[in-house]
Amino acid sequence: MSKTETEIPVAENPALTPEQIAELQARAAKADENWERLLRTTADFDNFKKRAAREKIEAGQYATFSLLAKVLPVLDNFEMALTAAQSTKDGKNDSLQAGVLMIQQQLKSILTETGLEEIDATGKLFDPNFHEAVSEQESTDVAEGHVLQQLRKGYKFKDRLLRPATVVVAKKPAASA
Repeated sequence: MSKTETEIPVAENPALTPEQIAELQARAAKADENWERLLRTTADFDNFKKRAAREKIEAGQYATFSLLAKVLPVLDNFEMALTAAQSTKDGKNDSLQAGVLMIQQQLKSILTETGLEEIDATGKLFDPNFHEAVSEQESTDVAEGHVLQQLRKGYKFKDRLLRPATVVVAKKPAASA
């Protein structure tokens, strides 16, 4: 034996009584039970941490979703202001129109960076998941069931629908009698 090893005297195991054996078995069972409880508690805690992190991300996305829903009418008003300014061709409002256009483009750019996407419905097949039909109109130019006119833009935030596009859907012209 080397000097680094320590000698531990081994005492002869006295015979254990059945009560002592039963007590040791009970302690071993209790130790196993405590070990299993520790493993379950550790797994529960890990799941809790994952769920809390996921809920934090979802809460942030919901807050963004809610804010974007409140900003969309402002974006609509910018587009209406531009349309109104473009309808007057007297040249007096050119600088105002250019300023409003710049503000609108800047706002759109910021919203796009955040994850906002426009839903362009014009000419596309009507999809009730993304479009809200307010009427049908007879048309020979656009196929039946396709969007004839978009009245209000729709938007998605990442993969969630924020607001459906309000549309007029084309239908076949009625046969004249």
